[in-house]
Amino acid sequence: MGAIEQIIPFFGREIKLRINTFAPQAGGAVLIQCGDTSVLVTATRGETRDGIDFFPLVVDYEERLYAAGRIPGGFLRREGRPPEKAILTCRLIDRPLRPLFPGWLRDDVQVVATTLSLDEKVPADVIAVTGASIACCLAKLPFKGPMAGVRVGLLNDEFIINPTFAEIESGELDLVVAGTLEGVVMVEAGANQLPEQDMIEAIEFGYEAVEELLKAQQKLMADLGIELPDLTPPANEYPDLEEFVQEKATDRVREVIASCEKDRVIRDAKLDAIKDDVKAAIAALPEDHPFQTIDNKVVSALFKELTKKLMRRQVIEQNTRIDGRKLDEIRPISCMVGVLPRVHGSALFNRGLTQVLSVATLGTSSDAQDMSDELYTDDKKRYLHHYNMPPYSVGEVKPLRSPGRREVGHGALAERALVPVIPSEKDFPYVLRVVSEVLSSNGSTSMGSVCASTLSLMDAGVPLLKPVSGVAMGLIQEGEEVRVLTDIQGIEDFLGDMDFKVAGTDSGITALQMDMKITNISLQTLKDAIYQARSGRLFILDKMLETLPKPRTELSAFAPRLTTMKINPDQIGLVIGPGGKNVKGIVEETGAKIDISDDGTVTIASVSKESARRAQQMIEGMTRKIAVGDVFLGKVTRIIPIGAFVEFLPGKEGMVHISQLAESRIAKVEDVIDVGDNIVIKIREIDQRGRFNLTRLGIHPDEAAAVQASALE
Repeated sequence: MGAIEQIIPFFGREIKLRINTFAPQAGGAVLIQCGDTSVLVTATRGETRDGIDFFPLVVDYEERLYAAGRIPGGFLRREGRPPEKAILTCRLIDRPLRPLFPGWLRDDVQVVATTLSLDEKVPADVIAVTGASIACCLAKLPFKGPMAGVRVGLLNDEFIINPTFAEIESGELDLVVAGTLEGVVMVEAGANQLPEQDMIEAIEFGYEAVEELLKAQQKLMADLGIELPDLTPPANEYPDLEEFVQEKATDRVREVIASCEKDRVIRDAKLDAIKDDVKAAIAALPEDHPFQTIDNKVVSALFKELTKKLMRRQVIEQNTRIDGRKLDEIRPISCMVGVLPRVHGSALFNRGLTQVLSVATLGTSSDAQDMSDELYTDDKKRYLHHYNMPPYSVGEVKPLRSPGRREVGHGALAERALVPVIPSEKDFPYVLRVVSEVLSSNGSTSMGSVCASTLSLMDAGVPLLKPVSGVAMGLIQEGEEVRVLTDIQGIEDFLGDMDFKVAGTDSGITALQMDMKITNISLQTLKDAIYQARSGRLFILDKMLETLPKPRTELSAFAPRLTTMKINPDQIGLVIGPGGKNVKGIVEETGAKIDISDDGTVTIASVSKESARRAQQMIEGMTRKIAVGDVFLGKVTRIIPIGAFVEFLPGKEGMVHISQLAESRIAKVEDVIDVGDNIVIKIREIDQRGRFNLTRLGIHPDEAAAVQASALE
């Protein structure tokens, strides 16, 4: 089949698809283009993996800086480790795609999206989501497609489909909606305290646009004569074993679930004991029994499926959760602030068995993250949120590695939740970094990070516009029966149908992320979950504010104090000095940190007021306009036979001729001064080359006393 092009008119733009032109050996490949943004998306299916109990899907998103006409920095001058935005785009593609594949699939599947060109109007991430669906259809993979994604913005009270970078930046909402013909499968949003009703309307608006792309994909597949494979699951390989497990374990598992044990550790131990007993019963069978040849992983999988079915049944039939809570009940909450010495702000947040420690650090403008080597060119980022989840948080032993996609994604979600309430640089000229350490995990650590981080920032004295809290919602859906759960714990996440995280203030939503494990959630259920989440997060917010009602009015004694001053931009080079000599000298002498902006704004950061004041004096002296007759206290730097050189301001030096050292004639310079002496001098002359000739003569005693007193301050 030859090259195919199709154009989809879409909300005033065109989406162009090019098929059978690129990557001919991939299972399926499409170049999807909108404006001048082009993304090549491929999907390839590998061999079946034996001995695994999961679907090995890999989604990669590759950025190439040539897409924006740029060359990478660094010594190698080539792309290296993927930047944060690329990792988040991987997750954005993966999350709506993964639940569409059947749970029984064990074939390796890899989806790769590569941005080949990028303009200033069309972000590549959402068109890559739709491109992934098309590539999977072209590869004839067994999935419940097609699927599509769109971005919704809010500008001047109007919703916009697939807004430009500028519209996203200036708007009140950045929402991505992905779905199938059965319903919404993924939602992700950052918002400026958007009311719940507005968010619901935005999701509905976005899903209507998704349906247009789904219809276009259906038409494309019909034109190409492509039909997706049958999704009928293979016959149960172990029906007798499944019946055996159910017979041995059902009553006991039901009893554990019905006991509503609140302690996860105790409950898990009881379930593990039942599973071990089932395995022991199998091991006790005759050696030639067919069950003896079956891997223990199969038994574990069947036991997990039984537990899932019984837990879900209890929720549906009795409106009671596995730990005895009501559907909208939140686990016990406790908070502490100021838990660590010396750090600028800290807080410990506990919700059930989930525990997060967040630590806030205040920095200067030079601590902002430089984003210039990313394809999406934000200049600087002044609020950074990092998330760590060590293996001990779930009682496991694993090697510690660098942050993975999950850590990056959870940190970005917590960051997005707090960005709308961070004070402006004008009002609070600090760069802020918060690190959330998950010390114990049993569900919704990302929302725990939001709560802990809000408290740590308030503890650090950051004047947040409003405090933010967050909660994770879950779903159990069996046919027409639907139950929405507030504050899900780990087992409800793993065995449920939805993980829906909502963060915001008492005024509205600041961040939202929904991942589905089913594909037929109704918009009404989504609406119910959003409003139920509001009640939950406001309850949590009240508990937080009982601990710390408002930001502290004083910064930590260990936080830097910022002093700003303005110099003429022409004098920046003078303050910096050759090779940074002058500014380094100020830093070494005072211990203060100096940042200089291109507009001449100088920011001095120091824990000590004295060192900040001294640094400011030195900069003022360096940039001061010097005139004949000015008096200074200077330091002798070197001596020559005809005089001495004196540094009277940082970076400014002049010479005192031997005849100007004393009222009477002296034989040698060393007779009256030595290197390192501090002496009072006056500007006697500034020659045509700008050199300073100094004198110790004719200085009024009051002037000498004044400069000496100033130096002692």
